[in-house]
Amino acid sequence: MFAGAFSAAAQPQPFYRGKTVRIIVGASAGGGLDTYARVVARHLGKHIPGNPTVIVENMTGAGGLVSANQLYRVARADGLTVGHFLGSLVLGQAVGQPGIEFDARKFEFIGAAVKEDVVCALTKASGITTIEKWMASRTPVKIGAVAPGAPPDNTARILKAALGLPIQVVSGYKGTAEIRLAAESGEVAGGCWAWDSMKVTWRRALEAGEAVVVLQVTAKAFRDLPGIPLAIDLASADNARRLIQVGAHDISAYTRPFVLPPGTPKERIQTLRKAFQATLGDKALVDEAERAKLTLDPVTGDELQKMVTDLFTLDPAMLTRLKAILYN
Repeated sequence: MFAGAFSAAAQPQPFYRGKTVRIIVGASAGGGLDTYARVVARHLGKHIPGNPTVIVENMTGAGGLVSANQLYRVARADGLTVGHFLGSLVLGQAVGQPGIEFDARKFEFIGAAVKEDVVCALTKASGITTIEKWMASRTPVKIGAVAPGAPPDNTARILKAALGLPIQVVSGYKGTAEIRLAAESGEVAGGCWAWDSMKVTWRRALEAGEAVVVLQVTAKAFRDLPGIPLAIDLASADNARRLIQVGAHDISAYTRPFVLPPGTPKERIQTLRKAFQATLGDKALVDEAERAKLTLDPVTGDELQKMVTDLFTLDPAMLTRLKAILYN
């Protein structure tokens, strides 16, 4: 009896037992990044050996750049701090975006819950309720945005360059929640961000017809948006189609990553990757996502790691053009 008790006591305790895992969201509360992070956080702990507490904190600033730099330069690489910022900042590094203090190739990617397939929605009050009306507008249409490198900004700038749409990018909002409020108050006409986020967080306005999706910036049309055109189908030249492909479609898979700081112990990376995939398959999480109309389209950490590595092998001429469009 004594020997058995001693043997049980001598068993090593899981690293995460009694600890707290912090998910740092690089955007404001109420937006798409925050919504998915909180759903994941409610279920992740039970799939990590030791069942730690998992909490979500928001760190806004520069479209997620503040949180990404913090994760890279300041956060302890102990597996207790997870970043969830806009992965389009990785593209920002590849094209030389000012202010980036990280090397994305050194981050450790856990995975993503969903891809960032973007649509553009504008308010009925703006008068722009179809792509034809947008194209015919004699004045630039104000599109709410966050900061250079964020999907709302990148999408608007790429559409302006590739399709010639009359657009004035109004940047500086903390997240898509603030863009929605700005659109409803008439500060801007609307914005472009992930449909899976938009249809949940802007549901009331969309259902009431006060906000209208006019364009899909995706490789494949959504089933629940019949008749809404794809941006790439409106491009009249090969270079414009290539710009939309590289600047919008290709980055959709790694735009919403869950990330660990460089140097995190390999066994903790694998523990969290395994737990993350198990969480996304958890019936309780799946049921919650269905009730909230949240789409789950997981990407593994290994897949994200490869995509990020491949990004830095893009044709230099394309990277130069993207830099000119997105940051100048």
